[in-house]
Amino acid sequence: MNIAMIGAACTLGFAAIGSGVGAGISSMAAIGAWKRNYLENKPASFLLVAFAGAPLTQTIYGFILMGRLLNSAKDVLLILTAGIIAGIAIGMSAIAQGKAAASACDAFGETGKGFANYITVIGLTETVALFTLAFTFSVV
Repeated sequence: MNIAMIGAACTLGFAAIGSGVGAGISSMAAIGAWKRNYLENKPASFLLVAFAGAPLTQTIYGFILMGRLLNSAKDVLLILTAGIIAGIAIGMSAIAQGKAAASACDAFGETGKGFANYITVIGLTETVALFTLAFTFSVV
């Protein structure tokens, strides 16, 4: 059994766990914002779906990195460690992004304003996952 494959699998697994948790957090906030809009007979913006789905991209980054790790000829321990740590970092980025997106859902749902500002801040948390992907690529 090649122990490096565990690290590769952990990359995708931890990233996907983070995406699921982050999307769950942001989706609950979107539903709450829509409920408030419906109770107040205000239009419910479909743009909240962009916030709710934002953490899902981290699963893609985990998948891309997993492929790189599986094809790496580097030391087995390096691949194992890099896979686990990078997967956790990407997953935590998704959870943080879900929390930021939840706040964006609340604010945009209430005011109907500030979409560009909110999506920009959500993108900042995405940067952590992208940096993790890029820097781990440079190591393995």
